[in-house]
This record gives sequence, C-alpha cells and structure tokens, in this order.
Amino acid sequence: MRLTTRALCGAARAAWRESFPLDGRDVARWFPGHMAKGLKKMQSSLKLVDCIIEVHDARIPLSGRNPLFQETLGLKPHLLVLNKMDLADMKEQQKIIQHLEGEGLKNVIFTNCVKDENIKQIIPKVTELVGSSYRYHRGEVCERPLMFLLDTPGVLAPRIQSVETGLKLALCGTVLDHLVGEETLADYLLYTLNKRQLLGYVQHYGLGEACDDIASVLKRVAVKLRKTQKVKVLTGTGDVNVVQPNYPAAARDFLRAFRSGVLGPVMLDRDLLQGPPAAEP
Repeated sequence: MRLTTRALCGAARAAWRESFPLDGRDVARWFPGHMAKGLKKMQSSLKLVDCIIEVHDARIPLSGRNPLFQETLGLKPHLLVLNKMDLADMKEQQKIIQHLEGEGLKNVIFTNCVKDENIKQIIPKVTELVGSSYRYHRGEVCERPLMFLLDTPGVLAPRIQSVETGLKLALCGTVLDHLVGEETLADYLLYTLNKRQLLGYVQHYGLGEACDDIASVLKRVAVKLRKTQKVKVLTGTGDVNVVQPNYPAAARDFLRAFRSGVLGPVMLDRDLLQGPPAAEP
C-alpha cells in the first residue's frame, strides 16, 4: 500500500523534532578564513566594471549573502542572479522579491543554468542598468566584445554568525562536507525535510514511512543501496564477522540526492520568509 504525504506526516509527526540542536557546533571552523582578503581584492577591481552581477543559490535567497557586499558595491548598478531555481521551491517567489526589495535590491533574476532558463534575460538587463546609470561616463565603450565579464571567486561573509545559516550554506555545497560532518549535514537535511513535510526521500529510498531518527534512516538507506561493510567483532568464542551499515556512505548518497533535486525542490529559507521584509537602508 502506498501512503500519501498527508498519511505519512500524520503517522510520524508526533515523533518529529521541534528544533535542531545547534549548541556546541563551531561554525567558524567550517568556512575558510580568506573571505575578507577576497572581498578587499574584489573592491580594488570595482573601478574596472560598470555593473555588478551577484550570483547566489535560489534555495537560500536570504541566508549567506555577504552583508558587507552591498556597501562594497558603492553606487555601481547591481543585478542579483538567483541560480538553481529548478532545485528551489518557488511558491514563495513573490515573498523573496519583497524581502530583497526591502534590502534595496530592485533587480533580481531567477535562473537555471542547466536548462538555460532566463539566462538570456541577463545581458539585456545589464545593458539597461549600465545605460541608465549616472556613473556611466566612459569616453570609450568596448565593442569587441560588447561586454567583458570579470569573474571573481565566491565571497561569503568573513564571519558566519548563525550555526543554522552555516548548515544551510553547507547543504548547498559552499564548503567541503567533511568540515561540517556528512552525518551532521544529513541529519539537518532530514530535520528540514520533515519540518517542511517534504517526504520525497521516503519514496526515493523505499522506506515505507517517514522517520526523524537519522541513524535509523541512514541504516535503511545503506542496506537498500548495499553500502555495508564487514567488521570483525571479538566475542567469547572468537572473532565473528558482522555486517554493518556504512553510515558515511549513506549520508553522502542522501546529500547527493538532495543536491541533484531527486528529493524534490526545497526552499531552505522558508522560515526567514515568514517574517516581514527588512526595511530598506
């Protein structure tokens, strides 16, 4: 018998966690310490450009955007591209736009680079922004090519204050998984999916029912995917070979399934979107 999402939720909700344990996690160790240097180097290159294109993950349109970035931009025209829209739950798109407008961001384009969705909107929008900018007073304009792109490394905030923000960023692949812990990330993902009642993982792995215990989920995932390992256990009668689930391998597969969209679209910033938009500075 195949249960509906509502039935699965009703059966498991009583045991679901109300919050995720964040204490004792040192978020500062998860992210590289060269971000301030990268931002300073980017600042020195701004005099060479007429427009800034900021690219961010559509699953976290509010979390992780560098708060120093806006003041670093000065008066340059600014376009925010929220990529991977195919992996994000876009039901809250209007709320996202309202929140970003409250932060002073008037120009936002949602894209999917894999399928070229909305990509063709970027150059015309940049052309419009540059043409209408009062800072655009160059004596010569480049013709071959008409546009020249100066790429820079990704720059996060020098310090990530919130552990939960750090977990969201890590889920989206901004840092190496082992720095946070694959099983920790898998646990936060499970917590988030259950909280949002996004139970695609149940059907994907053939689990039968939703579960909020990461050890139990990873054990069943490992067995289903045959990600097991033989371990020798010393007993009173000698060594015995015991088959154990490979929990890290199962966690990696769980994370890959989320990042590839197999588990369905997810909006990790849904909680932030429930509050009122920030006032424009």
